[in-house]
Amino acid sequence: MSYSTFIVFDRKKHWGDVYQDKSSSDLSWYQKEPKLSLELIRSTNVASNDAIIDIGAGTSVLVDYLKKEHYTNLTVLDISENAITIAKKRLGKSAKSINWIVCDITKFDVFQKFSLWHDRALFHFLTDPSDRGIYVKALINAIRPEGHLIIATFAIGGPKNCSGLEIVQYDSEKMIAELGDNFKLVEERKEVHITPANKEQKFNFFLFRRVPNKSNT
Repeated sequence: MSYSTFIVFDRKKHWGDVYQDKSSSDLSWYQKEPKLSLELIRSTNVASNDAIIDIGAGTSVLVDYLKKEHYTNLTVLDISENAITIAKKRLGKSAKSINWIVCDITKFDVFQKFSLWHDRALFHFLTDPSDRGIYVKALINAIRPEGHLIIATFAIGGPKNCSGLEIVQYDSEKMIAELGDNFKLVEERKEVHITPANKEQKFNFFLFRRVPNKSNT
């Protein structure tokens, strides 16, 4: 009888190592200014004191820009404690007014309702349908009715992997199918991201509005 050895992928260790071994500005997803994310956030007209969460933020400077624009109710979530530590150190004293969460999104225990959920490039790493299902349940629990979802993924024809991991590419049809009828697509925007290595990556950004469950209508 032969036995096969299965190695279980440790998502937390993988992303912890990424942010330990490389400078943030060398990572392929690095943005000096998250222009499109900011444009979409502004377009929602969320109030400055509305609850906003950035999912899988890594060391993104989005939270820095939101602070500068006087948003005051900010939460940042990432699986990597190293990434959170780097971001907090960068922000200095300003970090004290932000809610920081080190957590795998598939284990996120939603603790409040948010007016806006932002995710640039986490969702496309969820290649297991069960993980995507857990993510969507968290969305439904976390976003208040009429709240907003901004989610960005690699586009069809974009990269097939990132950080040594396989990803899932999305267009609006595939994304709508994943989210179900709890969300209505408001806008889709395309972006060609230029990496620090000067390579092009095709992204799709989707802006959705949370609608009440049928059982609540």
